[in-house]
Amino acid sequence: MTVQPIRLFGDPVLRTPADPVVDFDAELRRLIADLTDTMREQSGAGLAAPQLGVGLRVFTFDVDDVLGHLVNPVLEFPDEEEQDGPEGCLSIPGLYFDTKRRQNVVAKGFNGFGDPVQIVGTGLMARCVQHETDHLDGVLFVDRLDPAGRKAAMKAIRQADWYDAATPPTVKLSPHAAGNPFGLGR
Repeated sequence: MTVQPIRLFGDPVLRTPADPVVDFDAELRRLIADLTDTMREQSGAGLAAPQLGVGLRVFTFDVDDVLGHLVNPVLEFPDEEEQDGPEGCLSIPGLYFDTKRRQNVVAKGFNGFGDPVQIVGTGLMARCVQHETDHLDGVLFVDRLDPAGRKAAMKAIRQADWYDAATPPTVKLSPHAAGNPFGLGR
């Protein structure tokens, strides 16, 4: 159990798709414990392994008194209902922007021992699961904003106290934006 430093916007690991977990061992469970401790220390709703510099497909969550984790998540959307509301990220600290997400999600994956797990989420849980799964794909929530929203987000990021001007910021358009904004059928 160790609180780890969180990688901030501009770190290339946040833009790199994570590898699937293949070994469900003690090292994975230590990573899950570190993710959980770090997320809770920062009062976050979720935290993905790339945010700690680890390129594996695993994240933790703490939403509505439900604490857990998911390894190798695959998302399904039972309907077309959307939500739009403020979203933030521990890798973009202190900044929040209205972001569209699906209202309902079914996430399938595994726990730290390799047992199958399914999370059925709505509202904040659905937002969190989608946000953290995006991290595993190298996508940040600012990538999901419309052009005006992205421009405002980038301006706010450049003005943030934590921003490092030596690391040029990049905005990656979501691979799901064109005709398939939520990754349906992936």
